[in-house]
Amino acid sequence: MDLLDFTADEMYFERPLPPAAAALIHEASEHYGDDADAAERCLQRAEALAPDDLTVLVALYRFYFYQRRYPETLAVADHCITIAARELGIQEDWHLLDHASFGHAVQQSMTLTRFLLLAMKGAGYVLLRMNRPAEALARLECIAAFDEHDRLGLADLLSWARDAAFRAEVQAKGDNITFIH
Repeated sequence: MDLLDFTADEMYFERPLPPAAAALIHEASEHYGDDADAAERCLQRAEALAPDDLTVLVALYRFYFYQRRYPETLAVADHCITIAARELGIQEDWHLLDHASFGHAVQQSMTLTRFLLLAMKGAGYVLLRMNRPAEALARLECIAAFDEHDRLGLADLLSWARDAAFRAEVQAKGDNITFIH
């Protein structure tokens, strides 16, 4: 499947953002540089108003990511994956994503399917930052199975994850191997 072979007439988020949530996201962006706590409160209020809105969740993901709050970032990414899968009519557990369900998802919405894969990629990256390479590798390899032409730019992340997973496995076994960078 070529993930760039589609025409996107709409963005990932086909429903309009509730005006109150949009205002809170805007307010959060105004606070971000000088009062991260106020920015977070705004984003949490936006999430309370629209808990399954992908625009709100992406804003929250970005906030946590740039704050380097990776556990929260991962939780939001996983919520995005669940919401996208639900909207696509496929299993919400990404472990169960196979070619049949992927094909169904593409027929529903190529843009939302691409978003799902990008959310999985983001979660994989965050897992690497959290030093959980085996979990990251599992997600990234799942995506790679559907991205034959590396349109999502997984090659470097996959290499990083494979190297980190190998190192973690060796360390877990207690082997004394010196790695050369």
